[in-house]
Amino acid sequence: MPALLAGKNIFVARIPVLHGVVHSIAWAPAEDLHVRFVETSRDGFAAAHDISSYSLIALARETQRLMTAGGAIVTMTYAGARRVVPNYNVMGPAKASLESSVRHLTADLGPAGIRVNAVSAGPVATVAARTIKDFSSMLEPLESYTPLRRNVSAAEAAAVVFLLSDLARPVTGEVFHVDAGAHAVT
Repeated sequence: MPALLAGKNIFVARIPVLHGVVHSIAWAPAEDLHVRFVETSRDGFAAAHDISSYSLIALARETQRLMTAGGAIVTMTYAGARRVVPNYNVMGPAKASLESSVRHLTADLGPAGIRVNAVSAGPVATVAARTIKDFSSMLEPLESYTPLRRNVSAAEAAAVVFLLSDLARPVTGEVFHVDAGAHAVT
């Protein structure tokens, strides 16, 4: 505190400025991932959407107040939002809802200079991915049909860093694919 203010009863509040945030949360009850989609429970469907999609809306609502200089919100999605992926089940519609929420948030937050995008990574062997039945069987076929003839790693989803950076200032409302080109051929 400057000497000028020493001994004065002055309250100085510092409000932090947030420039970027990553939303990377998704979940569905295991029992709804391990049954046919038509057998998804109402509670499981609601939980998957609440945690995997609505949480982005809640995060955006709370963080926009700290993004006084504009900023970026990036979420993680998956191809199961746009097509049927075996055993992805209830997470497919939840991710479709997430991607739609990205577009709606773009319209709401864009005038404040806040960009909202999604990164759609290919299947990456994470703890969450291993809860999907037969997940490992999804990896091998990708090596033979993606244009790059390989899978992607978690580190390659670093496109998130680009979308958070000033280099992506004109990019909003996008689903950025980091999947070795799988989205282009399936």
